[in-house]
Amino acid sequence: MTVTLRSLRAGDEEVAVRWAADPVFCRAADWTPGLAPRVVRRHWQAIIAGGDPAFLRLGAELDGRLVGFVDLAGLDGRWAEFGIVVGERGLWGQGTARRAGEALIAHAAGLGLTRLTALVHAPNARSHALMRRLDFVEAGHADPEAYMGEVVPVIRYERAIGTDQPHS
Repeated sequence: MTVTLRSLRAGDEEVAVRWAADPVFCRAADWTPGLAPRVVRRHWQAIIAGGDPAFLRLGAELDGRLVGFVDLAGLDGRWAEFGIVVGERGLWGQGTARRAGEALIAHAAGLGLTRLTALVHAPNARSHALMRRLDFVEAGHADPEAYMGEVVPVIRYERAIGTDQPHS
């Protein structure tokens, strides 16, 4: 199973429309459930068009099929906030997010970034395990946020990159 990252392109918004039709995915990814496809399309078309130098979203492909995306937000030349979303629910727990995360860390290192941060909702056990597998370390708390219909604590993780850090 090889996960590769690529620039978003026209047509990817249709995949996002399909993900947005899954209410379980929407709750887990903090997307508003029940949005009209035209709203999802418009939002994704704006992301695909780009324009924000502090935000990078790349598509995550498995065997040539878009199955999720990765983000680097708040890019400032040295650090960014790291994010991964696997839109295909059938791939949850199958290693797709780990492979996408490894690819994003390598990409971030290639951009010259030296530190990544990530925020994980406290009840999201899979994401906590993913952070540990990707050599992130717990570094405190962020403001509580809504997750799966309730307000929960948020754990902040950090990871140095561009070093000879071992990977799990």
